[in-house]
Amino acid sequence: MDRLLHFGRTLDDLDPPRWGPPAADATALVRTVHALRTVPLGELRPADLRTLVSQQVALPYVLPLAVRLLLEDPLLDAYFHEGDLLHAAVRAPATAWAALPDLHAALRATLTALPPPAMANLPRDTAEAVAAFTA
Repeated sequence: MDRLLHFGRTLDDLDPPRWGPPAADATALVRTVHALRTVPLGELRPADLRTLVSQQVALPYVLPLAVRLLLEDPLLDAYFHEGDLLHAAVRAPATAWAALPDLHAALRATLTALPPPAMANLPRDTAEAVAAFTA
């Protein structure tokens, strides 16, 4: 899995072209994503990964980082609620997962091994997204 990770480099380095500063009237989310592209991958926090994955930014680089965390703690509360990083990851497009078949298989195996009560407290849309991902 680590073969895909470049901890000291930023998304602007790895996923050209550089985005540069956001427009003056950009939303807070757009400003956040632009800023996160300048952070070295090794310094991205779970909440940052949730934001980038949910916005489908540079998935070949951020999805492996997210999966790495999810394999250790599948129901990680990154920012909003338990399982929010998982929700973002399992909703990533199939094309992103097709490029990362080993990570897809590892996350799928981890999720199918979870006892049913572990999923009981997740929001309904997260539980549905996980079910679709593991089907």
